[in-house]
Amino acid sequence: GVQESKLQTIIDEVRSKGAKVVVLLSHNGMDVDIKLASRVTGLDAIMGGHTHDGMPAPVIVENASGKTLVTNAGSNTKFLGVLDFDVRDGKVSDFRYKLLPVFANFIEADPEMAKLVEKIRSPFAEKLAEPLAVTDGTLYRRGNFNGTFDQVILDALMAQKDAEIAFSPGFRWGTSLLPGDTITMEHLLDQTAITYPYTTVTDMSGEMIKTVLEDVADNLFNPDPYYQHGGDM
Repeated sequence: GVQESKLQTIIDEVRSKGAKVVVLLSHNGMDVDIKLASRVTGLDAIMGGHTHDGMPAPVIVENASGKTLVTNAGSNTKFLGVLDFDVRDGKVSDFRYKLLPVFANFIEADPEMAKLVEKIRSPFAEKLAEPLAVTDGTLYRRGNFNGTFDQVILDALMAQKDAEIAFSPGFRWGTSLLPGDTITMEHLLDQTAITYPYTTVTDMSGEMIKTVLEDVADNLFNPDPYYQHGGDM
């Protein structure tokens, strides 16, 4: 869990050694970082992740010793968060923040890295390009609730497992597809190549299903951010 006292000790230590600016890189999510920023002192900014929020401006959080900036820069290198500090008399007097969108087709690829990527992908290129279907509508996995690609996966699980109901971990990654796009094997792997890819069939009562749904909802929407454990519905 979040260890406020340990973090405070580290902040105090680096300040005592002469640090004029202290920035925390986190993977807590915006809600947790906002609460954290209100309860520890000496942090100039928290630049975080986990909730994938593209923040056009930082949230300014007040605490016992001043203010802390809290921000996220989206996910999957869609944005670059740029935070500049104006440091005077040993402390931050002002800041400038920009959320820069990243358009891959406008950025020249690094030749060495492009060659490495091609080398790694080449044994699998034919399989990755295998066409599987054509989309009728937009397929996506975004937001806190069930997306259209989630529904495709769940429908497939029910069909393959002969199940009446299916659950899938809520993730917000993978390639979104527009109507009429070809779904390739790579697109399918984008959505399903996770660290626990197995599927199981289990007998569940209505009471158990209700408990699972309520538990997931609590993980997401508990009023206390420290009790939120991530995931999507």
